[in-house]
Parts: sequence; C-alpha cells; structure tokens
Amino acid sequence: MAVEAVFGIGAGIAAASAALVAFALDSVVEMASGGVLIWRLRAEQRGESVEDVERKAVRRVGYAYMALAAYVTVHAVVDLATGFHPKESRVGIVLAVAALVTMPLLAWRKRVTARKLDSRSMLGDAKQALLCASLSGVLLAGLGLRAWLGWTWADPVAAIGIAALAAREGYELYTTEDLCC
Repeated sequence: MAVEAVFGIGAGIAAASAALVAFALDSVVEMASGGVLIWRLRAEQRGESVEDVERKAVRRVGYAYMALAAYVTVHAVVDLATGFHPKESRVGIVLAVAALVTMPLLAWRKRVTARKLDSRSMLGDAKQALLCASLSGVLLAGLGLRAWLGWTWADPVAAIGIAALAAREGYELYTTEDLCC
C-alpha cells in the first residue's frame, strides 16, 4: 500500500490526475485501516469489550472512506467545472494494472483471516482491498481513455466514480449494526 500510495500520489501530481490521486489516497486509507485493525487487536488483548472495540474500528474505517470520497468529489468537480486537462500517466496505467491483478489476492487472504478472527472490521479491510481492485479498473478506464482517445474529461469522471464507490462502502461500514462475520 505504501508503494502504491507513493507512486500514485507522485504520478497523480505529475499528471494532475484527480483519478490517480484518488486511487493513491485510497491506498493511504487502506494503510490507516490497517492501523485501526492493529489498534483493535491490541485493545482486545488489553481486555476491552470486543463488541465496543469492533464497533469503533468499523466506524473509523467507514469514516476514512467517506472522507476520501468527499475530497475526491470536490477535486473532480472543480476539474470538470474549470475545464482542467490532466496529462497522460503511463506510470498510473501500470500501477492500475498491477493493482487490478494483486488486490483480489490480498482481499481473499484478508477475508480468510477475518473469518478466523470473526472480525467485522477485518472483513471491512478485506472489502477495502476488493474496492481497490474495482477502483483500479475505474482508474484504468479513466487514464486509458485520456491517453488513447484524448478524452480529458474521463479522468475527473473516473475520480467521481472512485468517490462514489468509496462513499458507498464508507456509509455501509459507518451505519452497520452487524458486527460479526
């Protein structure tokens, strides 16, 4: 996730790509989610109520998704409204393809672990990895259409698609009452 975030943010800034920056920020959210999961496991080890800790962990992951969605939406809408034209990003395309291949495998491993731990927050983290795979598909479409057809609007539209997926997932996690796998 750190490599994806660093390369994605760097390439996104270089290309001024809202979609690529959004994708990279999702990696930052995934790292934060991992930190929340570590916090959750440590709190459980300290003897705190598993249900209370799980609820807090799930809510924090959901909040991170919603914050990402809000930021990306504003960035993309401003780009569309001002007619801003991002540059091509071959690094972004390679990054999107790599994530499209690797993230489903990571999600599967996280899901197996979540079921073993009976952890809704870990399951949310597994869903986040699947979301990353979906986001990489949306990113690839946006960057590809920009690179191959010159459709400069495809990048911010892809960013809005990424934001919509992140917002939906965040809302589901934030409002969930079902905290078991």
